[in-house]
Amino acid sequence: MIALNFIWNSNEILASLNLPFIGTFSLRYYSLMFIVAFSLGWFLTKKIYLNEGKTVQQLDTLFVYTAIATLVGARLGDCLFYNWDYFKDHLLEIFLPIKEKPGGGWELTGFSGLASHGAAVGIIIAMILYVRKYKDISLSWILDRVVIPITIGGMFVRFGNFFNSEINGKIVSNTYPLGVKFVQGGAISPRRAMAITEQTDPQTAYKLIAHDPRYADILASIPYQHPAQLYEAFGYFCLFWVLWYVYWKTDKKDQPYFIFGLFLVLLWSIRFAVEFVKESQGGFESSLGLLSTGQWLSIPFILAGFYLLFRNHIKTRKY
Repeated sequence: MIALNFIWNSNEILASLNLPFIGTFSLRYYSLMFIVAFSLGWFLTKKIYLNEGKTVQQLDTLFVYTAIATLVGARLGDCLFYNWDYFKDHLLEIFLPIKEKPGGGWELTGFSGLASHGAAVGIIIAMILYVRKYKDISLSWILDRVVIPITIGGMFVRFGNFFNSEINGKIVSNTYPLGVKFVQGGAISPRRAMAITEQTDPQTAYKLIAHDPRYADILASIPYQHPAQLYEAFGYFCLFWVLWYVYWKTDKKDQPYFIFGLFLVLLWSIRFAVEFVKESQGGFESSLGLLSTGQWLSIPFILAGFYLLFRNHIKTRKY
């Protein structure tokens, strides 16, 4: 078996620029992956829209609805499903990119924490509002088509998580062929890394730990983990091509909610399966037990997908 395990020490910031009147602007890999996801999604959806006689104006409106719904829904999903114990006492931080300092006052932090389950709910609500604007587009029509670019977009979001060394998998043995040693993934905090290397910058400290022989023992103490983000990304990549094939090569796009139902079953089954090798993300799993929060939240989507696949479908689509 070929061993593909490796050491991962990515700086989440791709580049920093000093801009007049603004100060330092940092382009993060995670943000870049979102830009790529939305840009590619617009391009793919344009092919579908033009193929079915829709207008670019309708597409641009869809882009706005989807972008807002994704970000707002994902943010609320993280706050409500995974971190409500904290945010119930810090409601202002849900809507503003700030964080309360322990000693009082506020600091600008930007938003962190997005949940795909919340994004899914947000997008469905946005599509209900979207079809009210265009009478020639039904809810089934748009849901069966918008999930195709969403799937490939999810792959790039998981790449962003990988660059951030977040949503890591459980610990594996050193001989596991796909294991990844996340230098910045939580085994060594930034504060501890700086203390060990006597540096004042976390990235410099992590770089020394990853490459300087003086810290070989520290590096060796960091365990290998499942690259859960890459597992999920690969699953979404495969699912994208399944949906793309079903749309272009079969007549299932004329069967209301079929592609959407297939998407719900397969995407959330991928998520359900990958959760088995993920570190706990918190939430309410400690109360329910047995399954993770992500798995409990995935089950309703999977069941809804099976219902849409096997219900009695209307033969002729109504526009």
